[in-house]
Amino acid sequence: MPVELLTAKEAAHHLGLAVATLYAWLGLSDRGLLVIRGEPVTINYLRGGRRGQGRIRIEASELERIKAFMRVKPRPLVARRTPTQPMEIYPGITVPLGRPS
Repeated sequence: MPVELLTAKEAAHHLGLAVATLYAWLGLSDRGLLVIRGEPVTINYLRGGRRGQGRIRIEASELERIKAFMRVKPRPLVARRTPTQPMEIYPGITVPLGRPS
């Protein structure tokens, strides 16, 4: 079963990025510095040519994996307790409040 390989331009369009941003992400991924939505991500891609210096190709399944990292996951709102006693004092103010006599 042949694997669908996309060019960098097609991959960037599929992800909704500029081609330069995709290349920047690939460079960060090579160094292990790419973080998407707070999670470290590595991108697997292929380079053509005899010595691996040709055009970049990315599998369609890899793009879907990257899109999953970019997807917003709603988090439940943490319920906060209401204060048990009213705040009548002001922290850090050590003098009586009001107009001077």
